[in-house]
Amino acid sequence: MGVPLAPDGALTARLALEGITHRFGPAEALRDVSLQVAPGSVHALLGENGAGKTTLLRIVAGLLEPSAGTLRLDGAARRFRSPRDARAAGIGMVHQHSTAIPALTVAENVALAAGWAVRPAELARRVAALAERVGLPLDPAARVETLPVALKQRLEIVKALAVETRVLLLDEPTAVLAPAEIADLLTLVRRLAASGTSVVLITHKLDEALAAADHVTVLRRGRVTLDGPARLQTAESLATAMLGGAGAPRDAAPQPAPPGATLVEASGLTVPRERDGAPGLRDASLVVRAGEIVAVAGVEGSGQRELLRAVAGLAPPTAGTLRVEGTVAFVPEDRTTEGLIPSLSLTENVVLGRDDQAPFGRRILDWRAAAGATAALLAQHDVRAPGPGAPAAALSGGNQQKLVLARALARAPRVVVAENPTRGLDLAATAAVHARLRAAAAAGCAVLLASTDLDEVLAVGTRVVVAARGRLLEAPPGADRDTIGALMLAAPA
Repeated sequence: MGVPLAPDGALTARLALEGITHRFGPAEALRDVSLQVAPGSVHALLGENGAGKTTLLRIVAGLLEPSAGTLRLDGAARRFRSPRDARAAGIGMVHQHSTAIPALTVAENVALAAGWAVRPAELARRVAALAERVGLPLDPAARVETLPVALKQRLEIVKALAVETRVLLLDEPTAVLAPAEIADLLTLVRRLAASGTSVVLITHKLDEALAAADHVTVLRRGRVTLDGPARLQTAESLATAMLGGAGAPRDAAPQPAPPGATLVEASGLTVPRERDGAPGLRDASLVVRAGEIVAVAGVEGSGQRELLRAVAGLAPPTAGTLRVEGTVAFVPEDRTTEGLIPSLSLTENVVLGRDDQAPFGRRILDWRAAAGATAALLAQHDVRAPGPGAPAAALSGGNQQKLVLARALARAPRVVVAENPTRGLDLAATAAVHARLRAAAAAGCAVLLASTDLDEVLAVGTRVVVAARGRLLEAPPGADRDTIGALMLAAPA
């Protein structure tokens, strides 16, 4: 089927949004948003957390109906009343967080998304061939609950491409990927566009938008502030459009204090993987002192998850010794499944695990005090929310992450363990999280941070440790990206 032409002979937009407005009760998430996505193009959609980007994509995907406005697909006005309607029209969406069913296998989840018959042997071959064809290999027999976050995201992309897709919506697809995986994904995106698929890409990484996109639209507080060819933009112009003239945020947090007492000490540590019990971390030694931010670099699955969870008391070692002094605060990488219960209120989420501590009360929970403490926490950490009674699901990803970090730091910990703490966050939210971690170190905490983002590792860490193939290697002081990258490949098997 050819691409429709407008009366003047010009190509009709594959996807056109005209005057889209959406309200959640009295709150207006989108106001009069219009944009056009050309056939076979990559269209970047940028904005701060809470700017309305995901809401807009959810409307296109049939998950929400707009309060006003028109959606056109290849020139024809369409109104999707369900994701099934959008899927049937050739629209696939990759969500920021996994939508797969944990108890099912990879193959079963793909079959469910695509409507394929479940004939085990045939299905396994079909899914393996699909994953290989799109350049994102997966084990069809693996249960989703055993997959690390990066492989769950890979599964989401494979699910979206399992049927003929005319428009692919990607909501922060690179947020859970390592640098090499990001490059591979952006190459896949360009390849899909070259084959005729239109791709809408939400990303907080401005360099990704400039490298991959043909066109860019910026939203701020639900309105379009910039719309035009990507080749005419710079990182500075995009940041200005996103932040309202403030440019890229600079954090003025205090720098970490000189190292003090040793608060975390591991020697010969071996920690098993959750999914199969095999050693994920082997014979590892590490020291983290008060006032330090030790940043762990490594591709997904290199042992950093097991290290952090052992220090946080969540993964018992099977060999070696581990000493951790004082209260430990843990910030998990997946805020929606491990950090928060989305259906509960902000107050209830803040109280979780602390119901017997002041100011919440002892034995009998004081909900009024808890709500007051939550409101103060929201204000102190600039968590933008309707109030302490709002459900966690109502917050943008950045504000959810700020809440998880705020709750962790409210425990006055001696040790802070943070796992990919800025994954999927915008420029301002990332700067805010980094500032809080630096402030914690300056106050005498020992901070252990793992990130698959090398820029974050280099920007925040006062020392860098590399996890590779289950081993830990100390990076030399002042090591650059190339040096750390070489260490990521150098660890012995």
